[in-house]
Amino acid sequence: MAASTKAVALFKRTLALSPPRCPGGGQRCSSSPLSLPGGRRRGGSRLLHQGSPPGACPASPRFQQPVSPLLCPQDVLSDGLKTCYRYLNQTSRSFAAVIQALDGELRHAVCIFYLVLRALDTVEDDMTISLETKVPMLHDFHSYLYQPDWRYMESKEKDKQVLEDFTTISLEFRNLAEVYRDVIADICHKMGAGMAEFLEKKVDTQHEWDKVWSRYAKKLSDLTKPEHIDMAVQCMNELITNALHHVPDVLTYLSRLKNQSVFNFCAIPQVMAIATLAACYNNKQVFRGVVKIRKGQAVTLMMDATNIQAVKAIMYQYVEEIYQKVPSTDPSSNKTQQIIVSIRTMSLPNGVEVSRNHYSPIYLSCAMLLAALSWQYLRAMSKASEEYVQASEN
Repeated sequence: MAASTKAVALFKRTLALSPPRCPGGGQRCSSSPLSLPGGRRRGGSRLLHQGSPPGACPASPRFQQPVSPLLCPQDVLSDGLKTCYRYLNQTSRSFAAVIQALDGELRHAVCIFYLVLRALDTVEDDMTISLETKVPMLHDFHSYLYQPDWRYMESKEKDKQVLEDFTTISLEFRNLAEVYRDVIADICHKMGAGMAEFLEKKVDTQHEWDKVWSRYAKKLSDLTKPEHIDMAVQCMNELITNALHHVPDVLTYLSRLKNQSVFNFCAIPQVMAIATLAACYNNKQVFRGVVKIRKGQAVTLMMDATNIQAVKAIMYQYVEEIYQKVPSTDPSSNKTQQIIVSIRTMSLPNGVEVSRNHYSPIYLSCAMLLAALSWQYLRAMSKASEEYVQASEN
């Protein structure tokens, strides 16, 4: 009986992926362009917000043509915002979903924030841009947000559209509330300066050594050579260890979030990250091919990471996985084990291990089937959202 209840709970959680109907029986819609399980509590089907969520469309008659979950028929997005959401879905797979699940105006602000930083990152990544051109661009990029005509047409990167059509992105940036503009411009300024600093900077101090991979190889490309595989893995293990030092702050920050959609937005990338770090740690395959978490695993993490205790359990699970792989001969093994002990302590309320639910094989199989179906649903909805925006523009 208990197992059946758990299976039903799993099924209900997957139903949360389906966008709610407009109040009044109209076509399905959502307060966000793509519905995710953010509006539901883990293990149940109760909506977090009773009644119409912010931005939900009012009661409306049924329409003859199908409506994408991106918008309610009454939602009003500028042509520029529609374009920005299309760019968001084209340039990000992991962040696009969680950004579009945010509530109200915060969704638009974070969408623009992401695209601004994606454009900045595209400049840094483009090796066809000379340093004489790139360094000033990185320093000045935050100022381009206030220049209506600025765009860059010479990039060869795959995401070059965010630079070629930066006029649209910067326009929507200027349409945001001042509180959002100030944060975006400030972070863009700091990131651009940091990127420019290390394009030409010579590393001299121990503090600076802590910011680069260069203690393990003279050139980054050396790390891909078979004869350097051991040094490459040691370099990666140290980088992962450095990343793990952020986990305690992550857990503290997440524990203070009260809005469910904001919590999901922050938590989902963190659990994806820790799972990816666990898959990469001490794994030579990283330098021989592609290492990433499975799609079913990703969907399960998205569905689970809806409260702080669940996130702590996920963190505990994956740092334990890393702990079991720490080689005694690794130069950073002591640091790795020490930070894992700290994470364990934060993940164990009153010294009792937080555990994720375990299901019998038959129900676990059902759960994985539902997870796979949910993943396909998300892909279909994302594609439908993009097609709807394109149709609206035409």
